[in-house]
Amino acid sequence: MPALASHRKPRPRVRSTTPAIGFTTAALASVTLLSTQSALAAPAPKPSIEDVQKKVDDLYRQAGTATQHYDQAKEASAKQRTEVDTLLDDIAQRADKLNDARRKLGNYAAAQYRDGALAPTATFFLANDPQSFFDQTHLMNRMATNQQQAVTDFRTKQAEASKKRAEAVTSLETLTTSQTRLRTSKQNVQDKLTEARTLLSKLTAEEKARLAELEQKKKDEARRKAAELAKKQADAKAEADRKAKEAGGGTGTGTGSGSGTGTGSGGSDSSATTKAGKVLAFARAQIGKPYVWGATGPSSYDCSGLTQAAWKAAGVSIPRTTWDQVNVGTRIATADLQPGDLVFFYDDISHVGIYKGDGMMIHAPKPGANVREESIYYMPIHGSVRPG
Repeated sequence: MPALASHRKPRPRVRSTTPAIGFTTAALASVTLLSTQSALAAPAPKPSIEDVQKKVDDLYRQAGTATQHYDQAKEASAKQRTEVDTLLDDIAQRADKLNDARRKLGNYAAAQYRDGALAPTATFFLANDPQSFFDQTHLMNRMATNQQQAVTDFRTKQAEASKKRAEAVTSLETLTTSQTRLRTSKQNVQDKLTEARTLLSKLTAEEKARLAELEQKKKDEARRKAAELAKKQADAKAEADRKAKEAGGGTGTGTGSGSGTGTGSGGSDSSATTKAGKVLAFARAQIGKPYVWGATGPSSYDCSGLTQAAWKAAGVSIPRTTWDQVNVGTRIATADLQPGDLVFFYDDISHVGIYKGDGMMIHAPKPGANVREESIYYMPIHGSVRPG
């Protein structure tokens, strides 16, 4: 008997993907491992000493800017506090006057309630004679006028007191804003200084020595530029003196005219020179005192506190911050600087020093340093002014 053919369909072969899945998982694991190893094997490169120097200088400059914000907020806060105190004193005085007016009105009201008010006809019939009637009527009119004036005075004083109270509320709100700015500026200064000190504390002894070497190189270059300026100024003065001498050796009439003009100019120059002398004498006496941000003397200073105090010693009042000081007096080119002039630094005008001549200045540099002489080229110059 022949075998029957099978009617079952052949079962299709299913290809297993397990090896592929295993390979993919292994590949991902390998990539992850390699990435982790790569991250661990490649730490961030340590900054160079030059980068550290630049970063520290920038942090100190930012701290200087924050100090000027602090000085500005402190001055505004003090001014606002004075204004608030004045307003509160004024309100107290007005309250006393308002109470006096209120008592006067109360007396009038009590008298009217006690005595009552009679009609003019009744007053006429109750009077002893016509003259008494007219006297009483005149007196009543005067009393009515006084009462009306008392009411008017009371209302005026009440309105003025309300106005002053509103001013006091506004002034107190402004004071609160100034004090908030003061706290924020103070925190900003502290944050920048802490960051700079932390950066410096991480340096090795060798790195610190290298940093000191770079700092000295920077100072030497600044002094070289100061010497160049001093030579240019000396040459310019010598040339000016030569021309003045030649002009003075002309005709007789020319000499007389020159003498007259020179006397007037000399008086003005003499006054400016006297002031500059006082400014520099004061500044020299502060050399060695520490820089303290927000300080105005006498034991410590920040940069603008020193310049303000020095010019005050010469009888000239200048504002508190560098941003205001730069707008006082006459703008002066660097080549034309004279002793006593103020030299400002950085694009944001966050530092100032007192020019002493020969390309040098006296200034309060930064936290951790003392008032000292330094080349004006130690920092980028913004501009200069001559107060007075």
